[in-house]
Order: sequence, then C-alpha cells, then structure tokens
Amino acid sequence: MLKKLLCALLLVSSLVACKSKEAFKYSQDFVKKEKSLEPDITQTENSVSRFIAAGQYDSIGNAGERMEKIVQVKIDEIKKEPAPDVKEGENFKSACIRYFEYIKNMYSIYKTYGRAPDEASREAEMQKLQTVVAKKATVISDMQAAQRRYADANGFKLENK
Repeated sequence: MLKKLLCALLLVSSLVACKSKEAFKYSQDFVKKEKSLEPDITQTENSVSRFIAAGQYDSIGNAGERMEKIVQVKIDEIKKEPAPDVKEGENFKSACIRYFEYIKNMYSIYKTYGRAPDEASREAEMQKLQTVVAKKATVISDMQAAQRRYADANGFKLENK
C-alpha cells in the first residue's frame, strides 16, 4: 500500500514538474522572440533618425514597413503556437500578442508618416506616434505583470532581464 502511494505521489509530482517546465519554456520562448527584435529595432531607429535629418520620408516609410513585417512574423509565430495547457497560459499568450501588436503599431505609424503626402499629414502621424510612445511604459508594465502572474501560477521564477 505504501509503495502504491509513493508511486502515485511520484507520478503527480512528475506531472507538476513537467507542466512547470512547459510553462517556463513558453515564457523563455517569448523572451527570445522579444530579444531577437532588438538588433532590427536598433538599426531601424538609427536609420530613421538619419532619414528624418535628411528629409528622406520615403526611406522612413520603407523602414517602418520592413519592421512591420518583421514584427508580424513574431505575432504569427505566437498565434500559431498553442498556449501551454497550464494556469494563465491563454492569458499570457494574449498578453504576448498585445505587446508585439503595440510594437508593430509604432512601425505602422513610421510607415504612414514616411508616406504622408504633405507636412500636415506627417504632423498628424507624428501626433499619433507621440500618443503611442506615451503608452510605452504602461504596455511594458502590463506585459511584465502578465508574465509575473503566469510564472507565479506555474511555480517558476522569472530571470531578471
């Protein structure tokens, strides 16, 4: 009888450990996707600064479109992969998608800014961009909170970024 109880406890603890590992891996995959964008973001931001200084609006539009496509690939990857069957899995997946959609939206504005037909239209796009950028801290905070809830619900610690 004691052997059966020990086997059952071992089996249950193994299942819990597997779920926790699965949840941790999904979280790490998100971090990898996010970090994989950093070189492209840095390059784009540097290029856009030069393009603005030179008045090369078409180049700004092209840079925005390029980043839109890069970020959309990440969004598609997240949407395609099912959320792990763990606590807060679907909520975390939704938070990941919202976060990447926020990033994509910034570059969509770069694209429309660069392709705007006149200065008044560019000014309107710049206002949109300023509104979106003003929300950056909130978007990051919301993403981090969702990730903490997910980690807490599944018994793993987040690594400091």
